[in-house]
Amino acid sequence: MNENHRLIEHFYQCFQQKDYCGMAACYHSEASFSDAAFDLKTTAEIAAMWHYLCVAGKDLDIEFNAVQAGEQSGSAHWEARYTFSRTGRKVHNIIEAQFLFRDGKIIRHTDIFSFWRWSRMALGPAGYLLGWSAFLQNKVRATAMHGLRQFIGQHPEYQTPGPETV
Repeated sequence: MNENHRLIEHFYQCFQQKDYCGMAACYHSEASFSDAAFDLKTTAEIAAMWHYLCVAGKDLDIEFNAVQAGEQSGSAHWEARYTFSRTGRKVHNIIEAQFLFRDGKIIRHTDIFSFWRWSRMALGPAGYLLGWSAFLQNKVRATAMHGLRQFIGQHPEYQTPGPETV
């Protein structure tokens, strides 16, 4: 087992314990993250997202397996079971994660899952009927980013300073 393999395992073990600080520590200072809901370009946003999801996921249960990692890239299979806070509906999301590494940290993290499958569980009939559509996908992305921005606004540790005025 190499260091990158251990890093992925540590990341998901932290996630299982809702240790969002431990998760954030796995990322390189120039990391990015993307999935169907988020496209994050800074480590502050990534750290805030995991904090936000850990806090929102009161009944969140994480399982992971099939961890593979080489010198530059890695992958893992993980599953999340939780109640979607906006609808109160139970979700069992099945995710394939892909990682790129730099300097012993995650530099790029991409989570891939069936948005239509997720939307059917999380949103019910609307997700079943429209989960395949760009309209619903864009609405979910906008809602998720709005929630994350509000969370960041309430947590100064994730706020990045703006440009200095002269």
